[in-house]
Amino acid sequence: MSRNVTSSVSPPSAKTPSLLSFPAASILACTALALLAGCQKQAAADKKLPVMVRTETVAMADYAPRTSLTGVIAARTLNNLSFRVGGRVAERLVDVGQHVDQGTVLARIDPQEQESDLRSAQADLDAAQAQLTQAAATFERQKTLLAQGFTTRRDYDAADQALKVAQGSVDAAQSALANARQNLSFTELKAGAAGVITARQVEAGQVVQAAQTVFTVAEDGDRDAVFNVQETLVARTPASPAVTITLLSDPQVRATGKVREISPAVDPASGSIRVKVAIPETPAGMPLGAAVIGSVGAKPAKAILLPWQALTSSSGKPAVWIVDPGTKAVATTPVEVLAFDSGTVVIAKGLSEGQSVVTSGGQLLNPGQTVEISGAAQ
Repeated sequence: MSRNVTSSVSPPSAKTPSLLSFPAASILACTALALLAGCQKQAAADKKLPVMVRTETVAMADYAPRTSLTGVIAARTLNNLSFRVGGRVAERLVDVGQHVDQGTVLARIDPQEQESDLRSAQADLDAAQAQLTQAAATFERQKTLLAQGFTTRRDYDAADQALKVAQGSVDAAQSALANARQNLSFTELKAGAAGVITARQVEAGQVVQAAQTVFTVAEDGDRDAVFNVQETLVARTPASPAVTITLLSDPQVRATGKVREISPAVDPASGSIRVKVAIPETPAGMPLGAAVIGSVGAKPAKAILLPWQALTSSSGKPAVWIVDPGTKAVATTPVEVLAFDSGTVVIAKGLSEGQSVVTSGGQLLNPGQTVEISGAAQ
């Protein structure tokens, strides 16, 4: 038996659309529509509104930067007090930080040795005065006898010489007694002027030598503000500037000082120069050792002051946006920054007077872009 297999392919139905069945005109129409849409987007981009910015006209000004440093209040005069005689310290009557008046006894040493010297000097004076009395009586007797012719000239001269020697012995004994009394007074150490005790080097029972420092006293009166200043700042500061002194803990306490002393040598440890500023009529709120801030203005220089928002960067260097007055197009211009101040950047080079600098909105700009200046006349 044989089975006849008949396969037949039916033609496509006229109702099923095919891509090939679209006319060529339809394809061209679609392409034209796409091109038209792209052109419209490009035109819209070309018609984009300019960026609104604020500008400032460049003008030169005198710039005098102020330098502020921290220092301390110190005494104008520091006295190192010491005993004029040596001995064992019997008592110490004051301590560091205590205020003393002129003539106040600060310490005493054991006066036993000085009292013994005083008694010895007094005994020597008594003996010399007794010899002087005897020599004076002998001289008067020889003088009378010489006038009567009962003695020789030699005996008279010897009596006169003995009188003069006895008088010299009395004078020497009196000087020795005065020195002994003075040495006894030196066993008490007194303040030469009113002030504050800032240092103490001895304790009761300690043996001290003459001229060994015992106390350091900061005398009352005008104070100094002491600063350690870099050498370059000293060179840039004008001569005899007025220095504003402000108490660090209370800015309301202020005073005006003047440079009194500049160290001629650089401190090898800190690499700075010590500067002392005199403060006439120092406020009571500025005690010794108080921390203060000293501010002084440097020599004025011509510079351009702009808001810090005007500064941008071009190739890693400081720059600003400049607006062309005719086309309103912007471009970056490199500048040299002299200093940064509170909310202000100081430009030394790179700009000319009359140029228009973008001070707000520069972060949205590109080179050659057209801008609209805020507040400009329409």
